[in-house]
Amino acid sequence: MTRRAWFVTGTDTGIGKTLVSSAMLSLLAGSGLRAVGMKPVAAGLEDMNGEWRNEDVEQLHAAGNVDAPLALRCPYLLRAPMSPHLAAREEGVHIALQPMLSAFAELSARADAVVVEGVGGFCVPFGDDLDSADLAVALGLPVILVVGLRLGCLNHALLSAEAIRARGLVLAGWVASMVDPSMLAPQANLQTLRARLGAPLLGIVPHLEHPDAASAARHIDLRALRATAAHAARRAASSETFSAALV
Repeated sequence: MTRRAWFVTGTDTGIGKTLVSSAMLSLLAGSGLRAVGMKPVAAGLEDMNGEWRNEDVEQLHAAGNVDAPLALRCPYLLRAPMSPHLAAREEGVHIALQPMLSAFAELSARADAVVVEGVGGFCVPFGDDLDSADLAVALGLPVILVVGLRLGCLNHALLSAEAIRARGLVLAGWVASMVDPSMLAPQANLQTLRARLGAPLLGIVPHLEHPDAASAARHIDLRALRATAAHAARRAASSETFSAALV
């Protein structure tokens, strides 16, 4: 299974998480890797050329270069554009962990790099006993946090980082997304986040008039992920060794 895999989460919904994930896929594919995007749970379908599709799932697919089946790229595709646990309840669907883990394993066997995009923020509920944070823990991947730069982002970013680390996950890096071009003191906010998040800043994606993966990719540098990827690999190896010693 590939070790080039990340879990992308955000400080909120609508802050450019899919754009950043697609930009990562564009960069990875452009470097010669077989790269595929996965959105385990997606809520909200639109009529695209006579077919009901999810825009985020389609953007991730277009940015990668591995033609994997939709059932692997998005095991749970829900109709209503609302919180997944509510959309699933409306359709009588039970979102379970194992189908998502199995899909990730199959994608990992097909690709050199997998970018897993969460839904909404880090702790969005999938059901009564499962949420997005549980999925991130089960996958055990380094996490990339997309911070939507707008009023309130400092609290949202710092709480998200705290929640990620509290679950034993590696915060591999973060990306600033300029979702509010009229935000006051954006540079001062960036400076505060740089000082307090304790993870490398991978890029600042400006407010793009025509946002797409290629345009956003020009503002992201993934080289800083090498160090955190090595750290995550060492953590995984240590965990496996410890587990083996207990058997």
